Amino acid sequence: MENQNASALPMMSMKEIPQASSTAAQITALVKESGKVDGYQLSSGQTLGKDDAVALARQGGIQGVGISERDGAEYLKSIPDGTESNNLNNLPSVSFT
Repeated sequence: MENQNASALPMMSMKEIPQASSTAAQITALVKESGKVDGYQLSSGQTLGKDDAVALARQGGIQGVGISERDGAEYLKSIPDGTESNNLNNLPSVSFT
């Protein structure tokens, strides 16, 4: 029972979990500025800022993510699936192009 609660905690911290469409992109890299995430690079090659990525996720355009909020700013978080390699924190970093 305790293990179930621990695995449910990351899901409860999300403000919303959009339903991704069958053609939704995946996040392949994080765009970082001074160590902080400023945006996301998608499997389509498109690079989006945080606000645009959150909006696209809400529309079902990004798979495997939920929306969280910290200090009034929304951002994307990986939906826990038991696989560490696809967690956003484990993705490479890129710069806006």
